Amino acid sequence: MENSLISSFLPSGLLEQFTITGIEELGQVKMKRVCWFIYLEELNKLPPGYDPSDYESKGFFPERQVQDFPIRGKAVYLVIKRRRWRLKLDPREEIASDCRFITEGSRLTQELSDFLKGTGRDPRRYDNEHS
Repeated sequence: MENSLISSFLPSGLLEQFTITGIEELGQVKMKRVCWFIYLEELNKLPPGYDPSDYESKGFFPERQVQDFPIRGKAVYLVIKRRRWRLKLDPREEIASDCRFITEGSRLTQELSDFLKGTGRDPRRYDNEHS
């Protein structure tokens, strides 16, 4: 029940690729407002098109914090742990899944970035002002 409710507030399809590992409501001293932090960890599912017998999961990339739409006037940050896989025959070759819900070159979700563009606001400026 909890995941189905929270999925209504998250980017579409996100919980098909990630699992929620925690949710915190924290006050940010710098901005003097309350924020939601939703912690997500990528499922151990190899990206499509790769043979699972050729690759092995090798942990995670460093966490990345991405801003999403506010909920009830509170800022929402997704704290994302993306998984990495290594080719068994050549350990120098690593792959990762595609995270299209994050705007390239930004710390905003694609949906929030598109919304800000539609209002005439530059998402890059918004991202820099609120980080």
